Amino acid sequence: MTEPHRRIETPESLGGERLDRALSLLTGESRSVTARMVSEGSVIVDGERALAGSQRLHPGTVIELVASHASQMQAVRAPGEVSLDVLHVDREVVVVNKPSGVVTHPGSGHPHGTLADALWSRYPEMAHLGEPGRGGIVHRLDRGTSGVLVCARSAEAYESLASQLSRRLVRRVYAALARGVASSPTGTIDAPIGRDPANRTRMAIRADGRPALTHYRVVEAFTHPTETLLLRCRLETGRTHQIRVHLASIGLPLLGDLTYGVADPFGIGRPLLHAYELEFRHPSEGTEMSFVAPIPEDFAGALRAFGSDPQVLITS
Repeated sequence: MTEPHRRIETPESLGGERLDRALSLLTGESRSVTARMVSEGSVIVDGERALAGSQRLHPGTVIELVASHASQMQAVRAPGEVSLDVLHVDREVVVVNKPSGVVTHPGSGHPHGTLADALWSRYPEMAHLGEPGRGGIVHRLDRGTSGVLVCARSAEAYESLASQLSRRLVRRVYAALARGVASSPTGTIDAPIGRDPANRTRMAIRADGRPALTHYRVVEAFTHPTETLLLRCRLETGRTHQIRVHLASIGLPLLGDLTYGVADPFGIGRPLLHAYELEFRHPSEGTEMSFVAPIPEDFAGALRAFGSDPQVLITS
């Protein structure tokens, strides 16, 4: 028998699944490709060459891919160096605390090493949910933004969460450090956002953009080492770079945001924006779910440098 190329142990979540579909979820290949691999004799299940893609798997079943056919199949998705900080998981949803510096899902220039890769490695049933390449992820955070986000583990959960987002029923609160002085302790920014015609990698306030609404409240105001505000920002919409663009448009650019804001005085090297609170209704149970992602150390260190206690966000 030809030497196996890769060994995969069937996760509990795929127990009872068809072999061809399970391989599709585990490798990211299309169902037709995995079915062909099985029919060509390139897949071994528990030491025996698989005869049909319809074969049902059990948790712990060992699947092996034959080396001579390995070029026809992508490598099994791996989490790489991305660790998962899971705040909650059940059969329908998983809530995670994303670290800064990690891309949420694969895209141009970032095909691997994303949060999605780590999620799909642990929860392979997510891989083909929702939009292609986003596998169960219903909303995203920018690479430099840390914090909480919810992902779906079933088609029903995906539809429910996407509907809640579109109907503005999901509560999303961010902590932000912005340079400047506020004209009012609270405010609402209602300004449409679209692609910047001069630079397609940027977003901008545009009359023909998509509606975008951000509410903000000043938690603390600092004067040293620079005039800075700690803000709580609540999103009603979820446009790309929304908080970053909106705050910059009213003269309160984010510290560390070199695209729309200003450099931070501490050399942290990322926009000081953290998705702090998330509330939604459980897709099947209908119960209110509420989560808080702890302030990461770089953001907390900046607050301490301003003479503030990071716990102020909890009590505010």
